[in-house]
Amino acid sequence: MPTHDNLINGRWTPGQFYAPNTNPSDLSDVVGEYAQGGADDVQAAVAAASAAFPAWSTSGIQARSDALDRIGSEILARKEELGELLAREEGKTRPEAIGEVARAGQIFKFFAGECLRLNGETLPSVRPGIGVEITREPIGVVGLITPWNFPIAIPAWKIAPALAFGNCVVLKPADLVPGSAWALADIIHRSGIPAGVFNLVMGRGRVIGEALVHHPEVAAISFTGSVGVGRGIAEACVKSGKKVQLEMGGKNPQIVLDDADLNQAVELSAQSGFYSTGQRCTASSRLIVTDRIYPAFVEALQQRMAQIKVGDARAAGTDMGPVVSQAQLEQDLSYVEIAKAEGARLAAGGGRVACHTGSGKSGFFMAPTLFVDTEAGMRINREEVFGPVASVIRVKDYEQALQVANDTEFGLSAGIATTSLKYASHFKRHSQAGMVMVNMPTAGVDYHVPFGGRKGSSYGPREQGRCAQEFYTTVKTAYTLA
Repeated sequence: MPTHDNLINGRWTPGQFYAPNTNPSDLSDVVGEYAQGGADDVQAAVAAASAAFPAWSTSGIQARSDALDRIGSEILARKEELGELLAREEGKTRPEAIGEVARAGQIFKFFAGECLRLNGETLPSVRPGIGVEITREPIGVVGLITPWNFPIAIPAWKIAPALAFGNCVVLKPADLVPGSAWALADIIHRSGIPAGVFNLVMGRGRVIGEALVHHPEVAAISFTGSVGVGRGIAEACVKSGKKVQLEMGGKNPQIVLDDADLNQAVELSAQSGFYSTGQRCTASSRLIVTDRIYPAFVEALQQRMAQIKVGDARAAGTDMGPVVSQAQLEQDLSYVEIAKAEGARLAAGGGRVACHTGSGKSGFFMAPTLFVDTEAGMRINREEVFGPVASVIRVKDYEQALQVANDTEFGLSAGIATTSLKYASHFKRHSQAGMVMVNMPTAGVDYHVPFGGRKGSSYGPREQGRCAQEFYTTVKTAYTLA
């Protein structure tokens, strides 16, 4: 069984012990054994990053750009191989996994360009004979804590801007799916980046994450994960004066108006709610449908869901792979029971299902699940399930749909299906979400534009695109007497 070490100061470093990475499509298949580090490993990684920072932060922008471009090129050249690994360890279907890997490569190439587009401002002072320069500089050692649902894309969209703007990195990936992050670390290690600039420490969040968040030499923490953990990180960072960026939960609404194209509305709802097994923070799990189209929409969505083939993520013809773990499957099924107890009507799915290939493989397979006749106040419509479970809320008109859509503690993504320019324009302005989709799935975003939400979904500057510099740099104002 292959073992995979942590990367600290340019050297592969053994862990305190090794944990298996198991394929959720086939529980007999172990992807590999991955190092579990400790607080001492974090200390060593941060020390290495701190030592590397002075030279890296003042290095030539062409060298940084070339390194990031090499990383992106290798990722893209190996997208089939890396996609196979991602599908095997996380459970996305193979096409979805290859798409995620390609996105990771594109992100590195985008930020290779951003290395060469660093800019500032030169302004006259209000005082005669004085010049003012406004520039951006790297912030130092950055701790990156990433989740299991996008095991290569989310590390990429944190690592690439951090390095592009001259910071040094300690990455702590999700211990549930470390394989893709380890493969990415190996590519970065061989890219020509100096030792200590990038470090990988795998292990449990309560060990590695805690040590990173509380380390005095870590200048900033970027975290994607659960609301509870994120709020704890924010509190700790505020106390110690660290910069902090959080991407957390979502309970994303998809409005379907009476004038919507029915087939389009059904397809985008199915794509948003059930593909990637619903394990996306941008998935739309609240389908808010107006009166006249409601019966036809529910019937058509049930028919579309019946066509979704659940099975081994790497098998041809699979539309939806497994839930990522036993614990996540139990959580998903518990919400099915909660919804039933609250009076929601189960219209499709609701339990485990066999692999569509008939292979007999033991995996965490769950049928795509739909509840109808639900009320906005039900827990199924208030709390993030993070699985292939969606619910339909019936409303009178657009005004009530907008009110229900915004009635949530979250605000990541929101969608509307309509042929009305009036309602589409109004929704784009009045939706209380960071990202709004018109006649498109709520899940699925571009890599060169900002990503993030409002309210309880996000905290701090946006990720991705040019907005990434807001988190990974600090502003300096310099005055010069002529």
